[in-house]
Amino acid sequence: MMYLKKIIPCSLVAILLSCSEVKLPDFDVYAEGQKEVLDAFGFTFDPSLIRHETIEEDFHVIFGFGGNILISIGEDGVLAIDSQFPQIYEALLAKIKSLGGSGINHIINTHWHFDHADGNRAFGPLGAEIYAHINSLNYMKSGASINLVGAVYPQQPYEKEALATVTYTDTLDLNLNGQTIKLMNFGPAHTTGDTVIYFKEANIIHTGDLTNLDGLPFIDADNGGTLEGMISSLYRVLELIDDDTIVVPGHGPVADKDTIKSFLMKLVAVNNRIDALIDEGKSAQEILEINPAKEIIEEVPFPILVNRALVGKGLL
Repeated sequence: MMYLKKIIPCSLVAILLSCSEVKLPDFDVYAEGQKEVLDAFGFTFDPSLIRHETIEEDFHVIFGFGGNILISIGEDGVLAIDSQFPQIYEALLAKIKSLGGSGINHIINTHWHFDHADGNRAFGPLGAEIYAHINSLNYMKSGASINLVGAVYPQQPYEKEALATVTYTDTLDLNLNGQTIKLMNFGPAHTTGDTVIYFKEANIIHTGDLTNLDGLPFIDADNGGTLEGMISSLYRVLELIDDDTIVVPGHGPVADKDTIKSFLMKLVAVNNRIDALIDEGKSAQEILEINPAKEIIEEVPFPILVNRALVGKGLL
């Protein structure tokens, strides 16, 4: 991996003890096959496309490239839920500064996928403490191929400074910025290392990619995710929240309990249809051709969700 020495302005990165040289990877160097996938997603990393929505006092959601970043600003500094991409770290820091923060002190990764955690490669070396589920840490260390159906993203192992430094297995309780924060993993779902983050006093929850309200639901079935796990995890989320809870999904607009319930019911309906076809003796290929999700969740041009569900059921 190539490295560049970059001088980081102190005005942007107050997490540094002093203004000094920080060695960061060259973020314009990609592993074979990565750039093609990023280009296919339209990830231009244009900083002008980064925007935010204030959802509560000192809570903001940053939309840009990849997963939604939830920002909490307070006496313990800036806490970021997910970190998007390192190619835009300076633009993210500028946005955080405009919101009253100065750098990122803490990161909680909802999972290890590149569009949610690659930003660790910038913010980790700049001093952020990183929290994640133990399985996510293991994938950060080893790297893995993510089968997106039609394309495979070869996620590289992260540098030591980009790895989670605090991990957990089932739950972890934190107290930051005057908030009681609960990190929870409900078992294999989108990945085997998902973290749901609930801010008790603010009544805000970040679901990570258990909910994707801006595209197709995706399951990393090749690395242990399952549709059944997505469903059971979302039922657990609904048990935690109420009609006033602000829900930050992994992708898409800020939502509420009814929106999550509707999303869940679509997944349940798709899973029931797949299971019914299996009970009828249909083969995996026949089920793909039928695409039992097409009237519930738009899937063009290929039944991606059904494909991932069948892999998770051990039928592909």
